[in-house]
Amino acid sequence: MPREDAAKPEFWEKRFRESFTPWDAGRVPGALEQFLKTEPRDQRVLIPGCGSGYEVRAFAEAGLKTLAIDFAPAAVERAQRTLGPIAHLVRLEDFFEFDFDRPFDLVYERAFLCSLPRPLRPRYVQRVIELLRPQGRIAGFFFFENGERGPPFGLKIGELEALLGKHFDKTTDAPVTDSIPIFAGKERWQIWSRTRARS
Repeated sequence: MPREDAAKPEFWEKRFRESFTPWDAGRVPGALEQFLKTEPRDQRVLIPGCGSGYEVRAFAEAGLKTLAIDFAPAAVERAQRTLGPIAHLVRLEDFFEFDFDRPFDLVYERAFLCSLPRPLRPRYVQRVIELLRPQGRIAGFFFFENGERGPPFGLKIGELEALLGKHFDKTTDAPVTDSIPIFAGKERWQIWSRTRARS
């Protein structure tokens, strides 16, 4: 039997079709709700790997211009059902390949980076740099674990700083108190600002 590849849409399509989604919290995390209370409206935000799409509504209701993408058709279908009248904010796209008309102010991270096989992480960073405006930010939840198995593929201590530190400054770092079981005690709410010149 061929080994399943988490870098392929088929891997995630199967899980959504079979409703095997232990990463699905079924709600908006508290740290995001607090964050959105103070964010300026009219920012452009990208939500890659949006899954069931709960956060899409939260961003849209806060007045942000939101685009959510996933490359598994079953995930897009689920998110569109979740969102109803604002289902058009979700599109079937590949994070690494889709065309965007102008840069985003914010990329939201929620169980997307940890879904990617580790060899794709440097490519993820370069893609985020391409997608963000010069002072843009990554904000969200990062999963830390020393184990090798996955998904979710945990970040080891110091690994995120090594990936992002050359291009971003970490401006917020806080524990998460309402994690779902798979992430409990292993994730942090962080904001990284694109404040340094690209090199």
